[in-house]
Amino acid sequence: MKYQNIFKIGIFFLPVLCFSQEITLPEQPTFGPGGSEYVHDSIFFQDFAQEADGYWLFEPRNPQPDSARLVIFIHGYGGYNPMMYGKWIKHLVKKGNIVLYPRYQEHLLKPLPNSFALYTAKAIQNGLEELKKEGHVKPIIAPLALVGHSFGGAISADLAINFEKYNIPRPKVLFLCSPGTGFVTMGRLETYKNMPSDIQMLIMVSQDDYVVGDELGVQIFQEATEVEDRNLIRQYRDRRSKPSVNAYHNESYSLDKDFDSGHRNRTVNRALYMSELNPVDYFGYWKFLDALLDCSTNGNNCEFAFGNTQKQRFLGLWSDGTPIKELEVEVPFINDQYSEDIRH
Repeated sequence: MKYQNIFKIGIFFLPVLCFSQEITLPEQPTFGPGGSEYVHDSIFFQDFAQEADGYWLFEPRNPQPDSARLVIFIHGYGGYNPMMYGKWIKHLVKKGNIVLYPRYQEHLLKPLPNSFALYTAKAIQNGLEELKKEGHVKPIIAPLALVGHSFGGAISADLAINFEKYNIPRPKVLFLCSPGTGFVTMGRLETYKNMPSDIQMLIMVSQDDYVVGDELGVQIFQEATEVEDRNLIRQYRDRRSKPSVNAYHNESYSLDKDFDSGHRNRTVNRALYMSELNPVDYFGYWKFLDALLDCSTNGNNCEFAFGNTQKQRFLGLWSDGTPIKELEVEVPFINDQYSEDIRH
């Protein structure tokens, strides 16, 4: 009887013990790049994207600032629905930025990829004209920031090099997220050696990117040798617990149906199925763009963006205090010194 009671007590407490050992992922940090310290409570969202060279516009409100930094956010192939990256866009705007989200496709087969950059540039031009009108937040264009995912990364690199040809302001910040064009060669440049030397550039690729791989990201990093402020960042899977940290092509997705334009295609449906909000967003993509914007504007938080620092590599902690698998950072060598040494 005594042993039976002990057995029953053990069975009773077993779920409690198992639950107490559950390992979870970290939440969004409160402060710093990628954090939830917001200065605006609402977003003014407008749809000017009826045509293939249209755009969506996001402005901070409550309070409405007189002016705000402009970020051009260029989607991946078929991603002409801002819902796909919606939480990242919302984060950027509530931090005090204007986001202009160009649409460069009418549908998946039109126009051809070698026209994507031209359509994107036209959307940027149209968006800048709209922002001149009364009622809008005045955009701070210099230094202009471009962020592009997948094919949007290839477009962003093209615009950064050929900004005069496309008649857009000169970009000074470039964040390429899993850049690539897959099996399509149109839309790529033959070389990226002409990347402006004063640009600040991050390229982030993922271990299990079976869509475009890391080929274009590595090419841009290796050929843009005049750019001292450039880092190539690799993100790895960490499946220590569930939910795990994956490292697929679409880790930058962060679904928010508040910004659903109603468009549906294979790309959008994939985002509806695959999108995750996790430390790869908070301590990865969001952190890096926040830090890039700060670093390029006032020289703050550069250590979160460049130099292979611990703050740059950090992806947060599992709930038991174990670090999530760190990012791997490649920096350019200049006279056998890291570019961080040049900066400091």
